[in-house]
Amino acid sequence: MTNDPAPPDRVPSSTAASGGPISDSLVRVTRLHIMRIRQLLQGLGLHPGHELLLMHLWDAGPQRQADLAAVFDTDSASMSRTVQRVERAGFVRRRPDPNDGRVALVESTPAGLALRDRIERLWTELENDTVGELSPAKQRELLRGLQSLEASLSKAITAHNALAPPTIGTDHEPRPG
Repeated sequence: MTNDPAPPDRVPSSTAASGGPISDSLVRVTRLHIMRIRQLLQGLGLHPGHELLLMHLWDAGPQRQADLAAVFDTDSASMSRTVQRVERAGFVRRRPDPNDGRVALVESTPAGLALRDRIERLWTELENDTVGELSPAKQRELLRGLQSLEASLSKAITAHNALAPPTIGTDHEPRPG
């Protein structure tokens, strides 16, 4: 007997969200997506978002923590906690920036690099779990629709930021994909 809750068939929705059925669906799908990636990452000692940090470091190389916070749209304290967790797991390390001794660079360790193939396979599995029942044509159509939503939201955020005063950072980890 386990204490794990039964997998949800559907994440609950609120009647208050009735004016935004697509947004409501996106929230529910995102929650399920995070739940699934959490299951997939469990055996690696990672949590959702940690793999995104590793993926970014694999592609971009060593990065300043402040730059990572900007890339992941989070505050420095949240990024520091994320880096500490992944560092404790042995997948990243901090080293002094040779150009500025006051700053540390975050880089993947050999153990972190060794996870690349496994994480790529997990993301392929996540993709199959997410859209595997759709035909290739429907998958392309869905991807175009999601890219359009992403562009619309980016435009709205940019317009808001142009009008709004700067705010203090938020408290969250990198967003899983």
